[in-house]
Amino acid sequence: QVQLVESGGGLVQAGGSLRLSCAASGRTFSSYVMGWFRQAPGKEREFVAAISWSGGSRYYADSVKGRFTISRDNAKNTVYLQMNSLKPEDTAVYYCAAQVDPDPYYSDYEYDYWGQGTQVTVSS
Repeated sequence: QVQLVESGGGLVQAGGSLRLSCAASGRTFSSYVMGWFRQAPGKEREFVAAISWSGGSRYYADSVKGRFTISRDNAKNTVYLQMNSLKPEDTAVYYCAAQVDPDPYYSDYEYDYWGQGTQVTVSS
């Protein structure tokens, strides 16, 4: 079992930056692939980024590639999402998720463990 708690969301102007954190409980954090997803009002939840258990592989949605960076610190049981050059279309509730071996990594159906979400609002 893994429990996830996101933090770091807020209101920011377009072009600004935010860093989201996701703290995980449990001693097996380093065994999990970690993903970030987001859901905007009236839209389906979508993949944002994922990182392998070692941090050696990282994956991004085309819409955030070059602006967002996912990272993890297994010693702190935490995964991060650094978001730069934010756009109004990035406004959404952001969720972190965990799964041992999601296949494919970009499908939210593959993840068993989810945080409660944190709101990110980007004003124009």
